[in-house]
Amino acid sequence: MTKAVGFVGLGIMGKPMSKNLLKAGFNVSVFDINQDAVNSLVEAGAKAATVKEMGETCDVVITMLPASSHVKSTVLGENGLLSTAKTGLILIDMSSISPVDSIDIAKECEKKGVQMIDAPVSGGEPKAIDGTLSIMAGGKEDVFESVLDVFQAVGKDIVLVGDHGSGVTAKLANQIIVNLNIAAMSEALVLAAKAGIDIDKMYQAIRGGLAGSAVLDAKVPLILDRNFKPGGTIAINMKDITNVMETAHNLDVPLPLSSHLLEIFHALKADGKVMDDHGGIVQYYEKLANVEVKRV
Repeated sequence: MTKAVGFVGLGIMGKPMSKNLLKAGFNVSVFDINQDAVNSLVEAGAKAATVKEMGETCDVVITMLPASSHVKSTVLGENGLLSTAKTGLILIDMSSISPVDSIDIAKECEKKGVQMIDAPVSGGEPKAIDGTLSIMAGGKEDVFESVLDVFQAVGKDIVLVGDHGSGVTAKLANQIIVNLNIAAMSEALVLAAKAGIDIDKMYQAIRGGLAGSAVLDAKVPLILDRNFKPGGTIAINMKDITNVMETAHNLDVPLPLSSHLLEIFHALKADGKVMDDHGGIVQYYEKLANVEVKRV
């Protein structure tokens, strides 16, 4: 029997993910405050529905929302998912939120007979479009196995990391590595640009060595083209690194590089760059050095 899947949050990531669920043959219901996004999915074959309606009619509901507050109001609010959710419903929260909030939401779900998997993703808009996102999940193994077909419609590398909260914790670790990688790369690019060498040729020279990475290949060509159209905004990544620092402080884990990165994000926000792609971190270093990284 085909699963009925609700999808809440049709932004940069949610919209293509919903389309991939449709392509995989699921009966998809969608909701977003952006009616144009809803209409585009309806045209693709989805059904428009409220969150309350999803609770009554769906087997699985996916949330892909900006922050903990949005997930909480969507799931726990007066007109939220749990107000109508039938026993046995599975909530998959694919948002990047704090582990503390994620575990709290899972506990409230369980009281209503709803099972939850926290399953944030990595790969950005390109992998959301082609359905090859990396998915790090937290929750019960039997629940995870029961929705593996849903995950396979939107992702490629799908791993159950552990119990509730493990997925979002893994995502925080992922965000440290990705964003500090971009920051380190930015320092190198700005140094090379100030020295006057051809950045594109330097990139070709180093990408096959130990400095090579998925981040390098994804971001350098966009930076050279001065293309900061967001696949993942500075705003979203600043939120994630804020969650990183709060979690780290609660665990007594000092993170000096991540704390400096958070200040870089705040500087970029003050400079009006907060809705740029996080590859735009390079602009912070460019301003310090009074140079621009671009093609010769």
